[in-house]
Amino acid sequence: MTKKTIEFLFEVGMLKKTPRTGYQFLGSGGESVADHSFRTAVIGYVLASQEPGADRNKVVLMCLFHDFPEARTGDHNYVNKKYVKTDEERAVQDQVRELSFGDEIVDLFREFNGCDTLEARLAKDADQLDLILELKGQLDSGNPNAKDWLSYAVKRMITDGAKQMAQEILTTNSSDWWFDKKTDWWVNGPDNKMDKK
Repeated sequence: MTKKTIEFLFEVGMLKKTPRTGYQFLGSGGESVADHSFRTAVIGYVLASQEPGADRNKVVLMCLFHDFPEARTGDHNYVNKKYVKTDEERAVQDQVRELSFGDEIVDLFREFNGCDTLEARLAKDADQLDLILELKGQLDSGNPNAKDWLSYAVKRMITDGAKQMAQEILTTNSSDWWFDKKTDWWVNGPDNKMDKK
């Protein structure tokens, strides 16, 4: 293991401290770039698992690596991008220079941004689906601004599987996975027995 590899791992840790900046306009929510990349990778795994012929591992790696440059450039929201131009290509090349696996990271980063392969399209969709899930959670929590954002994010879907997933997200309450309203647990407690004392 080289010193450069350890430095790279410290740098990747900066993504845990790098905020996604769009939430300042939404008015609620918030996450780090690392938070976003984690769920994006899980979504990419799910999408690729349902797509015949897709290289699932490549999709997951693209999802994990797609925002690496933001450890150096920061995350720029849509307003920032109107005025600030970042050189993400240069940033990722500088990040992985002298790493034995660096070329693979650069290749995956370029493939993701080129969006010319099935795997890149799935990874791009996973990136947007993470945003859609986050916005739906914000909408369900009472932020009406998330509704407009959702309508635009859904239009960015590329693959059929992602389009179907986006529609399912829109009709699912973000707390349905845990809030079972069909039981009396919420009234009686976990053993479903009333206190007879």
